[in-house]
Order: sequence, then C-alpha cells, then structure tokens
Amino acid sequence: MIRSLYTAISGMTTQQAEENVISNNMANADTNGFKGDNLQIGSFKNVLLANSSDIENGVNVRHTIGSLSLGSQIDASNTDFTQGDIVSSDSDTDFAIDGRGFFTVSQDNGAASQNYYTRDGHFHVNMQGYLMDENGDYVMGKNVNTGNVEKINIGNGKLTSDEYGNLSVNGKPAYSLAMVDFNNYNSLKKIGSNLYSGTNPIQNANVTVQQKALESSNINVDNEMVNMMNTMRNFESDQKVVSAVDETLQEAVNDVGKV
Repeated sequence: MIRSLYTAISGMTTQQAEENVISNNMANADTNGFKGDNLQIGSFKNVLLANSSDIENGVNVRHTIGSLSLGSQIDASNTDFTQGDIVSSDSDTDFAIDGRGFFTVSQDNGAASQNYYTRDGHFHVNMQGYLMDENGDYVMGKNVNTGNVEKINIGNGKLTSDEYGNLSVNGKPAYSLAMVDFNNYNSLKKIGSNLYSGTNPIQNANVTVQQKALESSNINVDNEMVNMMNTMRNFESDQKVVSAVDETLQEAVNDVGKV
C-alpha cells in the first residue's frame, strides 16, 4: 500500500513539473525566437518482488512474484528547435534567421565578457552607436577591415544587410553578423533571457537571415492548452489515488489495529 502512495506521489511530482514547463511555453508565446520545451517522462527501474513464505524441508524457499514499477520520473528536458513564423517589421535593426543558426551576443560580466547565442533578432542601436539586443547585450560581428570579431558599431549610419548577414553602413561594407551553428542542439543550455550557452560553435556557418523581419516563437497556444488540461487531469487522478490510499491507511491504523 505504501508503494502505491509513492507511485501516485511521483506521478504528481512529474505532472507538476510538466505544468510548469507548459506555463512557461505559454508565457513566451509572443517572445521573438523563443523555442518551446517539453519533458521526457519515464518510469523508475522496475523492482523484482519475491517472498520466502513457503517452506520445503524446513527451509524457506524464495519464489519470484513479479516486477513492480515505483512510479514516474523526469528523464530529460528537451527544447523544440523547429522554425517559427517569420513576420515583417519596419525596423532596419530587426533580423530573422531562416533555418538553422544563431546570432552571437556578448554579455559583459564586470571584469570579463561572455558570448551567448540567441534566435531573437530584435536589435536596436544604443547611444554609443552599438547594436544591442533587448537584454542590453552587444551583437557581435566580423569587421570586414580587420577580420576581428567585435561589437558591431554603426553609429548613426543607415544599416543594410544581404541574406547572408553582410552588413553595410551608409552603403559601405562594414561587418558580417557573427552567426554560428551547432552539430548537436541538445548540447545547448537555456540560461534565461532567451539566450543559450554552448560549446564548440561552428563559426562562419552558412546561415540565412532576413532584414526588417522577426522570427516568432514556435509555440502553438492551442496545443499547449490541450497539454495543460491533460496534465491537470492526470494530476487530479494521482491526487485521488493519494487520498484513497491515505483513507485506507487510516482505517488500517484505527480499525484493524483494535482487533
């Protein structure tokens, strides 16, 4: 009976975690370039049940009863990197990646800076003329004159781009967007603010972009609502099992114990 309680509670725990993931997906349905998450739920390793109640020749004999699962667990959290819809905008500093790839941004952490990766191309120019993302991180690009990858500075100039992210300022070639790709997207880790960390990025990847456009999230709100309702029903079912087991245990303690 205690095992059934553990099984039901483990189910509630995983369902609660799944509700949190679905809620986060729905909250970011309007976030540019956001990629939805989903949980991979499996079961604990089965345990083998046996007893030794039978006696043969004065010795207890072990008999296998069968196997039992002790409930569900979260095996992994996966990100769905399918393409979101590309929507036109009126800003020269908006970019949308069409297909694979990521923009590179640099985040200053006091004494040092760290590169991260994003699909959100909603950029703007700050007071110093640098191209920034919504978090205030610097958009990185390769300077066509020096060959160095650095923070893109366009000053007050007119920014234009071709489909490969080659940027011109006032009609003069200046930078190429530092776009990267990864062989295995499962190695990427979400760090918040629509950014990813990853190792061994493929530099100078053949990434296609559209200027004056943004990639929408790949969240289907209708599907997420259905998933939420199913998850809540499963949670309620496990909750009822816990209540039933609890009542049975109370009867065992209060009534059977009196006999």
